[in-house]
Amino acid sequence: MEFIDTHCHIHSSDYGLVAEEVIKNGQGVGVNTAIVVGTDLEDSHLAVKFSQSHDNIYSSIGLHPHEAKLYVGEEEKLNDFKKLALSNKVVAIGECGLDYHYKHSSADNQKEILRFQLNVAKEINLPLIFHVREAFDDFWHIFDEFKGLRGVIHSFSASNRELDQIMSRGLYIGLNGIMTFTKNQTQLDAAKAAPLNRIVLETDSPFLTPAPHRGTIAQLKHVTNIADFLAKLREESIDEFSQATTNNAKTLFNI
Repeated sequence: MEFIDTHCHIHSSDYGLVAEEVIKNGQGVGVNTAIVVGTDLEDSHLAVKFSQSHDNIYSSIGLHPHEAKLYVGEEEKLNDFKKLALSNKVVAIGECGLDYHYKHSSADNQKEILRFQLNVAKEINLPLIFHVREAFDDFWHIFDEFKGLRGVIHSFSASNRELDQIMSRGLYIGLNGIMTFTKNQTQLDAAKAAPLNRIVLETDSPFLTPAPHRGTIAQLKHVTNIADFLAKLREESIDEFSQATTNNAKTLFNI
């Protein structure tokens, strides 16, 4: 079986484990490919460099909504971001979006930087990795201003209402370790209802470590725990589930 971790941060300077060992351990259980995801300009540069020095590792560059205030009006930084998007092995823009849970940046700043990244993705025809937390209404208002966008709602953990909104726009959902430990039946029901051809797998490592490994740092190999849980939840064979989610990732990110 082959798996792809479509969202991880093993490139980050504070990851906490040796990335080469994490990659090797992942390959040992069939997680042969991963996408390292940037969250600000510096981290995105690290993601690109990391992907270019590792086989079967790709990168996504993004300005996380938490960091939006650092980039509003910063034309030099934004131009740097645009140039970086053209780098070899960059397969997506993100993670980008809106997060109203913490509001480390104001809603207006978040919206401005989201629109900037949507324009970059549209200009160079890349899919997007979206981070949306407690902000779907505003997010859809902005998303619908653009035509032809492709992407994934990262770390999906919402209800069938949000799932229907996502599916109606032709997006994918990224499912991770949350599903293995959530007590929210609404979230599990939505994960079960999602069309198989619209699911991709992710760890978000070092975060959201799945059961039964709670309390440790998440790594690529944990994709298999997530896949096992979801296949059983959805009453699908693990072979069918792994093949479909891997093909979905290859299609979305053109890898």
